[in-house]
Amino acid sequence: MQQRAINVILTGVTGTALAGMLVAGVAAASDDSAPDKQFLSQQAVASQEHKTSPKPVTGGEEKSESKSDSETGRKAESKADSKKDAQSEKKAPKALLSGKTKASYFWDDGSGINGDTGAPAGGKPMQKGLFASPSWPMHTKVKVTYKGRSVTGFVGDRGPGEPSHRGVMLDLDTYTFRYLLDGEKPKSKYNAGTGEGHLNGVKWEVLSWGKGAGKKGEPRPFGS
Repeated sequence: MQQRAINVILTGVTGTALAGMLVAGVAAASDDSAPDKQFLSQQAVASQEHKTSPKPVTGGEEKSESKSDSETGRKAESKADSKKDAQSEKKAPKALLSGKTKASYFWDDGSGINGDTGAPAGGKPMQKGLFASPSWPMHTKVKVTYKGRSVTGFVGDRGPGEPSHRGVMLDLDTYTFRYLLDGEKPKSKYNAGTGEGHLNGVKWEVLSWGKGAGKKGEPRPFGS
């Protein structure tokens, strides 16, 4: 009986000791794994921050983008200017025939002043830009240039007469004559207001031939 009581006590003590050892082991295992879990958690957070953090923009990249935009703009402007120049060249008519001559001036409106004979032979009223030619077809479009100034007009009358045999192959209206001379306006329709009666070396360019009476080609003296 006494021996059985002793065995029960020993069993209880042994069980308690084993239980204590198991609890201590579990606690130790829990403490040992904590650093590993904490380290893994920190690694995951760092990796996530690395993926989501925006890439910093440096000043060099901004300058590069600005320079690229500027170059693109310059190229676009250059193309636009080239296109405008090409369009201007297409619009400007090319001369069919050109040369130089001595030019005089006239104004023939039927007033009888300075010996005018009445309405111009081409059928259109006297006006600025109406020229007289001894031979070209009526309504031929002509550009005249002198000292860098130009006027585009048309053949609307015959003349000059006898002077054409001495090399004067164009008669210009008074306004055109004075403008080519010095950029000014004439004193009146019949008087250019200058002592100059002729302009030497006036450049002429035939831009289109008229359908009226006359002869195409180099100007010829009146009546020839």
